[in-house]
Amino acid sequence: MFDAKLRPLIDPPLSRLARLLAGVGVTANALTFTGLLLGLAGATAIALGHVGWGLSLILANRIADGLDGAVARVRGPTDLGGYFDIVADFAFYVSVPVGFGLLSPANTLPALVLVASFVLTGVSFLAFAVIAAKRGATTEAHGKKSFFYSTGLAEGAETIAVFIAMCAVPAWFGVFAYAYACLCVLTVVQRSAMAVSAFRD
Repeated sequence: MFDAKLRPLIDPPLSRLARLLAGVGVTANALTFTGLLLGLAGATAIALGHVGWGLSLILANRIADGLDGAVARVRGPTDLGGYFDIVADFAFYVSVPVGFGLLSPANTLPALVLVASFVLTGVSFLAFAVIAAKRGATTEAHGKKSFFYSTGLAEGAETIAVFIAMCAVPAWFGVFAYAYACLCVLTVVQRSAMAVSAFRD
């Protein structure tokens, strides 16, 4: 929901840093996998009870995730890079609720519900992208991407905001998880309505 609105604020500093990194030979794929490792380490830290470290690693993951796309735009984007990027993103998103689920037995059910909602959101996102590409649709609302990015209520910015809230108040994980799962389901409904409008023959 807020991703496209945040792009004009975050793109300029990311682009400046990306030019420096690309200039010394850093690749977008290297940043993608570094970010994935940071994110998985954050989820592991949460599972082990080090929620503060988990939050720091989550934020580091997001910086790396922003930089990989910026470096790709400098060096030239590739389809393989786009594939790695989206797989790494969803692996990271799922790992955080799993970490909280392992942290406490009370978190198991809300974590499962949240992961299930992420799966539904991801399926709707990727299915929309595939059919939009088949029809030749394009958009740069989220910047230049490897494939069509459809807007939704629950996007990256909202997800990270919820992860931060979970780390800030771990005792409320269940409340945040159920509430955000509902927003994810609403996103699927919203995207399905967009599909009905855009893909009607």
